[in-house]
Amino acid sequence: MTGLLGPAEIRELAARLGVAPTKKLGQNFVHDPNTVRRIVTAAGLSPDDVVLEVGPGLGSLTLGLLPAAGHVHAVEIDPVLAGALPETAARHAGADADRLTVHRADALRIKAAELADPPPTALVANLPYNVAVPVVLHLLAELPSLRHGLVMVQKEVADRLVAGPGSKVYGIPSVKLAWYAQSRGAGRVPPNVFWPVPNVDSGLVAFTRREPPRPDVPRARVFAVVDAAFAQRRKTLRAALAGWAGSADLAAAALTAAGVDPGARGESLTVEQFAAIAASAPAGTPAAK
Repeated sequence: MTGLLGPAEIRELAARLGVAPTKKLGQNFVHDPNTVRRIVTAAGLSPDDVVLEVGPGLGSLTLGLLPAAGHVHAVEIDPVLAGALPETAARHAGADADRLTVHRADALRIKAAELADPPPTALVANLPYNVAVPVVLHLLAELPSLRHGLVMVQKEVADRLVAGPGSKVYGIPSVKLAWYAQSRGAGRVPPNVFWPVPNVDSGLVAFTRREPPRPDVPRARVFAVVDAAFAQRRKTLRAALAGWAGSADLAAAALTAAGVDPGARGESLTVEQFAAIAASAPAGTPAAK
């Protein structure tokens, strides 16, 4: 893995482009080649993988991904950075630069048709802190071709994504990611490998796609139960799901039918239990649609 960008190259490139990292876009550029190597290795890529990278920025991670994968789709919302990335790849990646396709687009709105040639099989990205969870969930929903991934996010967000039932940080992101994939924490990343230096640690989250626990129940219906359960997480599920079911008694009936104690709280339930509740939605109510 050669031609990676260090701190001097990152700052020189940013100055040449007139680019300064912005909080609005959640930009923190990786300038440590060893961290890039660590991420690429931990991603477990094979030569036939097609990588989707979100927020490539100045191209630090992109240059590490190009020799490790069959193709890289880089989705960048900043027009200056998107425009400069092909040249950066050509200067530093040699023939591997031919494997890069840059998309000037918002990852929260991108569609599978825009990434179809070839379809991505792996998501590997240093995600902007402010949109990390919605980006991951959107891409897993939009791109069934994604088989696995490794994302770098704020450590607190990483902990939430991989938390299990009973954890204090278990919540909506945990359950919704579990609907799509098995996940695990893959390590901590210190602030000093970024420019500018954030005031928090980052964490790596690895995931592997799996079949939904209840393919017969629409995802939207399951996620509606999850949202309702955690909107008032201190309340019992009987009370928290009253609005979803139509009344507290209907919620209790649905919970009992699903084999869940109406006096339990959402933080104690697995994704399979949330799916069972959704499947037991009272007939004739909006929750059953």
